[in-house]
Amino acid sequence: MPSSEVGHVSEDAIVKKPRKFRPKKVMKKSRRVLGGENLLLTLTICGVLLGVLIGFLVRMANPGDTAKKLINFPGDILMRMLKMLILPLIVSSLIAGLASLDAGASGKMGRRAILYYFSTTILAVILGLVLVVVIHPGKTKEGLSSQQQQHVNTLDAFLDLIRNMFPENLVQACFEQEKTQFKTELVPEKVTVHNATSNTTTTFTVMPTMISEMPVTGAPDGRNVSNVTMLKYVNKGAIHFVSGMNVLGLVVFSIAFGIIMSRLGEDGKPIQAFFLSLNEVVMRLVGLVMWYSPVGIMFLIAGKIIEMDDFATVMGSLGLYMATVLIGLFVHSLVTLPVIYFIFVRKNPFVFSKGVLQALITAFGTASSSATLPVTFKCLEDTLQIDKRVTRFVLPIGATVNMDGTALYEAVAAVFIAQVNGISLNFGQLITVSLTATLASIGAAGIPQAGLVTMLLVLTAVGLPTEDVSLIYAIDWFLDRIRTAINVLGDAYGTGIVYKLSKAELDDADAREQAQKLEQGEFDDEKKGENGFERAVRGNNDEVRYESQL
Repeated sequence: MPSSEVGHVSEDAIVKKPRKFRPKKVMKKSRRVLGGENLLLTLTICGVLLGVLIGFLVRMANPGDTAKKLINFPGDILMRMLKMLILPLIVSSLIAGLASLDAGASGKMGRRAILYYFSTTILAVILGLVLVVVIHPGKTKEGLSSQQQQHVNTLDAFLDLIRNMFPENLVQACFEQEKTQFKTELVPEKVTVHNATSNTTTTFTVMPTMISEMPVTGAPDGRNVSNVTMLKYVNKGAIHFVSGMNVLGLVVFSIAFGIIMSRLGEDGKPIQAFFLSLNEVVMRLVGLVMWYSPVGIMFLIAGKIIEMDDFATVMGSLGLYMATVLIGLFVHSLVTLPVIYFIFVRKNPFVFSKGVLQALITAFGTASSSATLPVTFKCLEDTLQIDKRVTRFVLPIGATVNMDGTALYEAVAAVFIAQVNGISLNFGQLITVSLTATLASIGAAGIPQAGLVTMLLVLTAVGLPTEDVSLIYAIDWFLDRIRTAINVLGDAYGTGIVYKLSKAELDDADAREQAQKLEQGEFDDEKKGENGFERAVRGNNDEVRYESQL
């Protein structure tokens, strides 16, 4: 055989040995992927899946009130622990973060954060309006029932928002906030009526809104009737304190306190050290609570599924509406926010979102962006290595005012209710819906189903029936969890963008601080040398004085 033929071996003649299955190697790799740093995330995902499974299984058994109470109890404990940490976390993080920044850096950082929050919220509202107009989910009111809702006034609601920014009592703001509540009262209206003839009795029907110049039923004896007092019902508003932490007021005070403390220089260092230590202690407590979160989330989801109305009926009447909201939320979270993040940061946004997966799952389980705030801090600072000066400043503000998912949901729901009632909204009314939804989402508290309350503002602004907000209540518990996760994701992306844009300024501040420390250290060394020289001279003088005395 020629040497060339010997040296040539066809590819068909090469037989690859099959790779052996090594269970130990697979298990080791699985433990490395699912365990270690990802163990808590793995347990949380398992908690969500088990919660769904337990919820549907227990639901088939038709549990009683006692069983439902016991199933909800572990989830209620988780919510209590997370809410317990909100107050010290917001106050300590904002004050400590702003105190460690100079006024110029904090001002630029704040402007960037607010611009990002407003921009993404407006984009979310526009996306929701486009989808609800194109898909048109509100075709019929069949299968839907509404109930009377509370009266609401748009002007009073926005005045309440501004009023809560400046609480009169900080201690009271920790557990109460001001709200204008309306009460229906019977108010007498004095009207003047005239009979058409003086000698005959004529019967007239008077509408409640047309009592100024119209006659009423004549007197039984046929005489003219005048100065009749009629009864009229009106809604009167009064400011009351309602239960619930005034987060907005605490945020405004903490921002002002931190900025002023940063300008005190060395005089403010003791207070700054206190709040830094407080923030560190709270974050350690957050780490402990997070290990209980998989259990709490599992029972929260199971309890909600058990209490859910008949699934087939709900999907039959609200399926298209739910699909519209979900499409909008997923497009906003998978397209709009990642594109904005990539434009400014030039990094893979999905790698970033993977780092906050623990916070997203917690937001889905608790349906509260404020309760998720401790977990969001942990993910951004420990997993994604975001500068603490940025997270302490941007995240508390974001958890209070950045509600992309809520704004999108309110815009879709308002147009949906208009479609259900056969009301066509013109372009001007759609603009009103978008602006009102943006502002209302800022005032939405970071608590479960707060969007239903602010929804009343949007409906009132365009003259839609507020009682129809109950049409969407049956499915709101699920959509509330999805939009809360989107809100948290928007906060995280915003923090990453602000950190990227502020990195140069933070590095300059670090360089100035380092140079100041070096200069201070050299000054201390020189001072120590001078003190030693003075002591030596003083010692020599003492010896000379002692010898002269001898």
